[in-house]
Amino acid sequence: MDEVDIIAALDIGTTKIGCFIAEINEAEEIKIIGVGTAPSEGLRYGIVVDAEKTVRSIKSAVEKAEEMAGVAVDMVYAGIAGDHIRSINGRGVVAISGEGNEVSPDDVRRVIDAARAVALPLDREVIHILPQEFIVDDQRGIRDPVGMTGVRLEAEVHIVTGAIASAQNIYRCIEKAGYTTADLVLEPLASSYSVLTEDEQELGVILVDIGGGTSDIALFYEGCIRHTAVVALGGRNVTNDLAIMLRTPIDSAEKLKIDHGNALHSEGDKDQIVEVPGVNGRPARRISRGLLVDIIQPRMVEILTMVFEEVKKSEYVNLMTTGLVLTGGASLLPGTLELAEEIFNMPVKLGKPSGFSGMISEASTPQCATGVGLIMYALKHREEEEPGFGGSEQGVFDGLLDRFKKIFGRG
Repeated sequence: MDEVDIIAALDIGTTKIGCFIAEINEAEEIKIIGVGTAPSEGLRYGIVVDAEKTVRSIKSAVEKAEEMAGVAVDMVYAGIAGDHIRSINGRGVVAISGEGNEVSPDDVRRVIDAARAVALPLDREVIHILPQEFIVDDQRGIRDPVGMTGVRLEAEVHIVTGAIASAQNIYRCIEKAGYTTADLVLEPLASSYSVLTEDEQELGVILVDIGGGTSDIALFYEGCIRHTAVVALGGRNVTNDLAIMLRTPIDSAEKLKIDHGNALHSEGDKDQIVEVPGVNGRPARRISRGLLVDIIQPRMVEILTMVFEEVKKSEYVNLMTTGLVLTGGASLLPGTLELAEEIFNMPVKLGKPSGFSGMISEASTPQCATGVGLIMYALKHREEEEPGFGGSEQGVFDGLLDRFKKIFGRG
C-alpha cells in the first residue's frame, strides 16, 4: 500500500445517492476527506427505473465529493439493495485432498463452490457467499479450517442473490457516469462494518437499515450473518402518506416530517400547531401536530411490524442477545426507537458510523452508515490474497463483475 491510499464508496439509495472518499494511511486508518450527495431521481425501491437520471445523480454526487476531497477517483465500491434481494442458506461437502489430509485453501474453495451449487432461476445471480462455519469431520464451529486435518470438509454458508438485470443496471449506470465498479456489496452487510461491534455480532444482533425506499435486515450470530431480508417500505412511504393526506407537495411533506414528525404521540401534540403549504399556489393550512403523528405512526408501525415478521422467519431470532440496532435516515424520526422497543420487545439503539477520522460531523449520522461501511469493507477485503474463505463474513463477489464485463464486451 502507498503511504496514502484512496478509497471511494457509492451508496445508491432510493431518495439520495451519496459518495464518500477516504484517505487510508500506512496504519490503515480511515480519514473521510470528501462527502457528496445528490437527489436520487432514477431509482424506486432500490431498483434503477431511469438510467439517465441515475447516471446524472451518480456524477453529481461523486463530483461534489471529489471537489471537497481535492482528488479525482476512477473506481468505486457500490452498495446494492432493493426488494429483489433474496437469501438462502446452503451447505457443501467435499473430501479433503491436501497432502496428509490437511485442509488446503483449494479445499475451502471447492467446498464453498459445492455449497453455492443451488438451483436459481435464470434471472437471478449470486452476489455474496458468506461462510457461517466449517466442519472438519464432525468438529463444528470452525471459522478457518486451513491447516486442520481430517477426511471430510463441510461448509455452511449464507447465499445472497439478486436480480441479474438490477445488478447489471447499477453496474452500467456507474460505468456511464465514468467510473469503474470495484465491487457490488449488499448494503446491510456494508452498514454492519460501520455501526456494529465485534461483541454485538458475536453475541447476536439484528441490524435494520431503514432507508428511503426499503428497510434492509441482517441478523448476526457468532460473528457472521445468519439471515438477511428486505422489506419494500421505508421513510419515503411516510413522506408520501403525509403528502397525500395533507394535500401538500412532497418536498413540503418531507420538511414537515423532519421538523415536526414523531412516531409516537406525546403530551401537548394537539395543542401544537404547524403550517402545511398548499399545492401550486393554494393557501396554506394550519393543523395540530397530533394530526401529523396520526398519519406517521400507522406507517411506522407497519414498517417495523413487517421487519419483525421477517426477523421471526430466522431460527436465530431467539439468540439476538444484544438486541436491535436501527440505522438509515428514517431511524432518526423521533419516537422510532421507542416504537421498535415495543414491537420487538428487546433493547434498541441508534446505529451511527464510527471508527474513522476527518469529516466526523458530516459522516457519523445513520444516513451515512452504508457509505462509511463500504469504505471499511473495501479496506478489509481488497487486501485478502484469497478472498472468499476463512474469517467470518466474506463479501465474495464470486465472478459477478467479470461476467458483467463479458456481457458488455470487455472480457
